[in-house]
Amino acid sequence: MTFLILIVAITAVVFLSLFLLRNRWTNTWKNRAHVVMAYPAFLILLLMAYIPMSGLILAFKNFNYSKGIFASPWVEPIYKNFTFLLASKGDFLTMTKNTFMYYFIFTILGTFLNIVLAIAIDQFLFKRMAKTMQTIMIIPVFVSYAAVQFIVFAFLSSDMGIINTTLGTNTKFYTTAPLWPYILTTVKIWNSVGYGSVLYMSVLAGIDTGLYEAAQIDGAGKWKQIWHITLPELVPMITVMLLLSVGGIMRSDTGLFYQVTRDSGILYSTTQVIDSYVLHAILKNPNYGFTGATTFFQSIVGLLMILGANGLVRKLAPENALF
Repeated sequence: MTFLILIVAITAVVFLSLFLLRNRWTNTWKNRAHVVMAYPAFLILLLMAYIPMSGLILAFKNFNYSKGIFASPWVEPIYKNFTFLLASKGDFLTMTKNTFMYYFIFTILGTFLNIVLAIAIDQFLFKRMAKTMQTIMIIPVFVSYAAVQFIVFAFLSSDMGIINTTLGTNTKFYTTAPLWPYILTTVKIWNSVGYGSVLYMSVLAGIDTGLYEAAQIDGAGKWKQIWHITLPELVPMITVMLLLSVGGIMRSDTGLFYQVTRDSGILYSTTQVIDSYVLHAILKNPNYGFTGATTFFQSIVGLLMILGANGLVRKLAPENALF
């Protein structure tokens, strides 16, 4: 009942704002039908992203279940939870290093493969087969990491694993930490590249075919057409995708790092990232002030990174900046 009242109240506020500001926001009022269509997405974003931000106050609280978030006492000093985070120098530095490392690996390699795959499918002669290939490549993104961990285990098990059985080896993957950056990168690429290439294919579909025809008349082959026409047309999309991703530089896919690795402590030196560390900390010894400080730290770093990256792009190529 409370949830329904909240939705009704938010709806009333949105429509009242549109009505009162119709003279000032002429364009918004003129396109109010589109605003109404966007309302469900706005509501979801508000309820799932902005209202929960009030929970960041936990970073400065000594949380007490009986009192709730806002009535719980403040910690003294106010930055105590942050000092506790920074005090664990070994764990903090390791998981921060891993978080940055995997972000750059996944972003650089993923973007490169997304572009290569999109161009390969776009240039494919048999369009019907290309669509079939595209459908097959999208499927992995819908497979939960809860299921992926069993697929990975079937390949990596030291007893009956496919890799050890095929090669006649007895490599103990789940106790060999140096191998996991390669394993996790392979799993991530398998899971995301097919879906990621779809965004770039949408850009390729909008390129004027007359450009390619003119290039052919001038004697340009396929590689020159890709280099001088296709790639420049993809630059705005690449820039936007990188800007959107840099805000999550401190975020990681918890399912990948927690479930696929089976939360093996032996592998922490190369597999533990901040998100998996927070989840492990909550499950083992719930200290919501400490975990709140950790996520607050992630948010601040992500905000600074996206502001800095957008500012750099705005100076170099203003038309590609987000704001």
